[in-house]
Amino acid sequence: MRHIRRWLAAAVIVVLAGVVGFAVWRRETPTRGLVAHFSHAVGILAGSDVRVLGVRIGTVVSVSPQGQTVRVEMRYDSSYEIPAGAQAVVVPPSIVSDRYVQLTPAYTSGATLPDGADLPVDRTAVPLELDDVYATLDDLNRALGPNGANADGALSGLVETARKNLDGNGQQLHDTLAGLSDALSTVADGSDDLFGTVDNLQQFTTALATSDSQVRELNQRLADVGEQLAAERDDLAAALHTLATALADITTFVRDNREALSANVTALADISAVLVRQQKALIDVLDVAPLAVSNLNLAYNPRSGTLDTRDNAMGPYDPASYVCSLLVNAVPASQVPQACLDLAKTLQQRGMRLPAELRRLLGQPAAASPKATAPAQTTPGTTSDPTLGGILRGGS
Repeated sequence: MRHIRRWLAAAVIVVLAGVVGFAVWRRETPTRGLVAHFSHAVGILAGSDVRVLGVRIGTVVSVSPQGQTVRVEMRYDSSYEIPAGAQAVVVPPSIVSDRYVQLTPAYTSGATLPDGADLPVDRTAVPLELDDVYATLDDLNRALGPNGANADGALSGLVETARKNLDGNGQQLHDTLAGLSDALSTVADGSDDLFGTVDNLQQFTTALATSDSQVRELNQRLADVGEQLAAERDDLAAALHTLATALADITTFVRDNREALSANVTALADISAVLVRQQKALIDVLDVAPLAVSNLNLAYNPRSGTLDTRDNAMGPYDPASYVCSLLVNAVPASQVPQACLDLAKTLQQRGMRLPAELRRLLGQPAAASPKATAPAQTTPGTTSDPTLGGILRGGS
């Protein structure tokens, strides 16, 4: 029985240890592994931070040399995504403080690094060590020293020549540097305009490239014009010479007749003003004059050398109607005498012909075309239209 109890107690202890270990393992934060190979890893130790944007997300697990490189194994919190193209960089916050490994750039979108990813040397970077800086400066000093560039005194000669060239030119050098600074400041201040100009030039050249065929055609035509001018250069030179002589004569004429030309221009302006004011009258004359000349030609009798016409300037209207018609055209309706209005009413009541002006005075529309109205009553042997045109056309 004692033996069985011992076995039961041992089994219980083992089960409890397993449960506790599982609980502890479950409480640990899930992590991902990452291996990076550096050319050297000064200051990186097991336990050094692994960061993103300066925020600690994991630690270095181990650092071990591997041929000409150093293998650094890291683990980081799996809740942080690292881009698939990330790099590992050793960052020294200062010369004396501990260094850490930074994964850059920060994740934004896209594929991520898988668990256990391996970054080669070309995807890692380390800072320049102070010893490397000293070694580089020492190499530079040796290259410029007596066993290097200055073996024949070339460097000393360069320094001496520079001293002589700059001797007494300090103010000019200062002014030059100040002017250069001002010029660069001006360019910086006008960077928007400068880049706008470059952009406009780019658009212009693009437009020229798009219109290449039209530009070629224009150039060809300009070349043809140039050839024609070259072929006619003698005539063109003679014409320009004659034009120069004529312009000289015109200049002399204008100078000698300045007052007369000024008076003529003033008079011409007056004439132009009169023509503008009489524009309607000129239009009426130009409309009526051809008909009047035609009628005069038809009225001329070449046998007797006389004008065979019957003078009836007022046509079928009486003198009173003629005068009132003139007044209607000359003055506003409110100033037309009452006698004219009474005359128009009387002619309308008796059914007699009314001139267009008297119809307008009564507020009636103008008379219809003679072709659209019935012929007036005439006595036998007389014409229906007693005007000059009617007489020339003959009776109907």
